[in-house]
Amino acid sequence: MTSTDALDRVLVIIPTYNESQNIESITNRLRKAVPHAHILIADDNSPDGTGDIADRLASDDSHVHVMHRTGKQGLGAAYLAGFDWGLARGYGVLVSHDADGSHQPEELPRLLTAINDGADMVKGSRWVKGGSIVNWPASRVLISKAGSLWTRIWLGIPVKDATGGFNAYRATTLRGMNLTEVASAGYCFQIDLVWRAIKHGFKVVEVPIEFVEREFGDSKMSRNIVIEALIRTTLWGIEHRFHQLRRAVTSLFGRSRHEVR
Repeated sequence: MTSTDALDRVLVIIPTYNESQNIESITNRLRKAVPHAHILIADDNSPDGTGDIADRLASDDSHVHVMHRTGKQGLGAAYLAGFDWGLARGYGVLVSHDADGSHQPEELPRLLTAINDGADMVKGSRWVKGGSIVNWPASRVLISKAGSLWTRIWLGIPVKDATGGFNAYRATTLRGMNLTEVASAGYCFQIDLVWRAIKHGFKVVEVPIEFVEREFGDSKMSRNIVIEALIRTTLWGIEHRFHQLRRAVTSLFGRSRHEVR
């Protein structure tokens, strides 16, 4: 299989928990937007019947697959399980995608084009030029922008929408990021992955998207998820800055000893 052939094998991973009102619509839209892509619905034992709907969709379409998980274990855990599933089956590009319609399937070709143009990871970005948000309250906009700014300051990464969840990865990128060490489960999972990609030297590209607030169901965002992201990002940032300082001190003393000689 050539590199181009591998990139043609696309898997879109959709974690679900109580998304019975959304999953059929988002699946149908994805199938129309990128007909050659496969879809993996990773359902965390939704009590509202989402898993049963997913099974029906899969029985009618060979491009749709279902992973039934034992319970609600967090967004990060669902994506990691989906990545493992897709990598084991030879997909060349793996995509993280919300079930609630916030990520618009019609914009996925833009992310895949950036992958084909040489990016190792592509983030659908709300905060680059051309990106936007529809129907969000000002408080949510502030939290999202502040979270991305906080991340850029602490980690020093040139990514404007670090918390965005609409992402495409080359399989080689995921394999090179030590995913077995990922412990973050919620909001900061996306930060964790882009941080790892940059640290490992992968090319990360942002493309503009329009993010639309869900029409049906309840948001999974919570205060605890935001707090987890702030704490983890700060701890990563402290470690990062400490290593920077130590390298600078080591370099300075190394030059001083050389000058004395």
